[in-house]
Amino acid sequence: MYQGQSVWVRALDDAGVCELCFDRQGDAINKFDDRTVDELRQAVAVLAGHAGLRGVLISSAKEVFIVGADITEFGAKFSQPAELIAASVAQSNTVFVALEDLPVPTVVAINGFALGGGLELALAGSLRAMSRTAQVGVPEVKLGLFPGFGGTVRLSRLAGPAVACDWVTTGQPQSADAALAAGVVHAVVAPDALRGAALDLLHQAMNGAVDWAAQQQRKRDPVPLSAPEQAAVFDAALAQTAPLSARQQPAAQRAVQMMAEAAGLDRSAALALEARVFGEVASTQAARALVQAFLNEQAIKRLSRRHAQAGAPVRSAAVLGAGIMGGGIAYTSALRGVPVRMKDIAQPALDLGMGEAAKQLARRVKTGRLAQARANGVLAAIRPQTDHSGFDAVDCVIEAIVENLGIKQQVLADLENRVAPGTLIASNTSSLRIDDLAPALQRPENFVGMHFFNPVHMMPLVEVVRGSRSSDAAVSTAVGYAVAMGKTPIVVRDCPGFLVNRVLTAYMRGFLLLVADGADFVQVDRTMEAFGWPMGPAYLEDVVGMDTGSHVSDVISAGYPERMPHIEHDALRLMAREGRYGQKNGIGFYRYETDAQGKPRRSPAPDTPALLARLQPHGPRAFTDAEIVDRMMLPMVVEAVHALEEGVVGTAAELDTALQLGLGFPAYAGGPLQYADWLGLAEVVARCDRLAPTLGAALQPTARMRAMAARGERFHTA
Repeated sequence: MYQGQSVWVRALDDAGVCELCFDRQGDAINKFDDRTVDELRQAVAVLAGHAGLRGVLISSAKEVFIVGADITEFGAKFSQPAELIAASVAQSNTVFVALEDLPVPTVVAINGFALGGGLELALAGSLRAMSRTAQVGVPEVKLGLFPGFGGTVRLSRLAGPAVACDWVTTGQPQSADAALAAGVVHAVVAPDALRGAALDLLHQAMNGAVDWAAQQQRKRDPVPLSAPEQAAVFDAALAQTAPLSARQQPAAQRAVQMMAEAAGLDRSAALALEARVFGEVASTQAARALVQAFLNEQAIKRLSRRHAQAGAPVRSAAVLGAGIMGGGIAYTSALRGVPVRMKDIAQPALDLGMGEAAKQLARRVKTGRLAQARANGVLAAIRPQTDHSGFDAVDCVIEAIVENLGIKQQVLADLENRVAPGTLIASNTSSLRIDDLAPALQRPENFVGMHFFNPVHMMPLVEVVRGSRSSDAAVSTAVGYAVAMGKTPIVVRDCPGFLVNRVLTAYMRGFLLLVADGADFVQVDRTMEAFGWPMGPAYLEDVVGMDTGSHVSDVISAGYPERMPHIEHDALRLMAREGRYGQKNGIGFYRYETDAQGKPRRSPAPDTPALLARLQPHGPRAFTDAEIVDRMMLPMVVEAVHALEEGVVGTAAELDTALQLGLGFPAYAGGPLQYADWLGLAEVVARCDRLAPTLGAALQPTARMRAMAARGERFHTA
């Protein structure tokens, strides 16, 4: 009856039953792109014009129903004004309304996943049968959005406003049992019984045993609750959503406000409202950045898969050093199924490392994420030792000892003689160059950096550092091992600070220069946390440790003397000299006391302003929040552009992802290059030029930046 590239329709029997099936050609999944929406429109028109039609089965020929929208289309769509986005959504919505208004019962058979637009399509049907192993949900909030194909309207009327608010604002997938309890589906069956159950439900509806028309009418009417009942539900949802909403990401709360307004409207008016507010939210920087982050993640996964195919598999590994980093690496490797030897010269250090692994495993068991037997197996997969026994049989050794060039070179030279000739050797150094360590080795082609971030079990990023003599095979093997450990690897070229710490240093120097110019560090922290950073720069240095932060800043700055010259009035250096190391000894920019849970609690340190006054030759000075943001963020943007232009990282996608995963760069801003795209490069260049007389080369746009600004170009083109 109809054959498209994503949708087909055929008659099932002579009794007037037809099947509308989603079957995307050349793909393992179904998704809603523009073509599929258009084909659905044509398919529904064919059904509506079929004289003998009595019922429709809606199914999928794939192992999943529909996984959602085609996010690769979002970039172009959401770059339009809000009004045009809303108009496009409203036009797509007419397809779902046409399906919903067919004069016969429609039963949807939900298998695998019905997410986002997939669930919204299912909700347009009269009735729904669901496989017991399937999941449904509306995860759009994770992209800074909410459902735009009528999902908020239909969920509110079928499941009730409380369930609708919960599903929309959390974005969590829901089980078949949860969907049944919410009234979203009408039958839950075993996977192999799904088609039969859906057809049986359809025949019941056709024969009048199930009032399918009443189900459809519910979605056309306002929400059947009194005004006080509605107010109670939506006020509670807003209160619950507020503390969970990420900074500068309005989707969740705006969705609740919109659903509250739409609850008293009929379907037509409610859908129009949903489309209008969707357009407003989709045009925000948060939505654009989160969509771009998703696309970046997919691109990096493709790169990682290619590397993993080119490298050798790591089936067993070893770690040198059982400190915080070494122990964390060993634990993460074992947890992901790669057994590891952990060597240290001191037995107490090994005991500490094993104790930390046991503590992390106990937490997983307590929270139900791991069975005790599995936890025991993970712990047994870490072999603590004080010698090199078995090192000749491992595929990779990660060195994670003290950050001292001479000691590392000596240890690496000795290690090379104890492993097989093809073994990958990686250093977890965070401040020393790979090319400065490599001369100690006879086979530098087997040597790379694998820079993990602390705490290893929580931080997803690994910088895989390519030295000038690192082989492609060694880099690819390191990437594959990082992926096997559940990490996101970003390949970077060797340079002082690599990528993340180099760009962070530019940001932190912005802070040090602000303090030297008289800024209140508390205001700077408050402003940057309001901007979206997990913690302000002063608080961050307290957490890192002033001695460590000062050393890293000095080492990395020395590598870029033109843009990062010596800072005479350096607050980190002063704090370290005064023995104010931050959380590690209870006093830094702030004071710290241990609370009842054993965690450090921050409080003001009244003597800090007087101490910092020594560094402020012109005394205190008032800065606006906007000035603080520019003086912190613009040096970061400029340094990120330098790193990209120098080939330290291959793409803008990799750079922004690294800064998000390694530093917690505010998700709504997307990364330094996405942030520059948001402001517009012409505006970035203008602001840099205004500040350059004060901040020097750190705020000098590159020639490429100026050329891109003149042409109206962006770093991200999706």
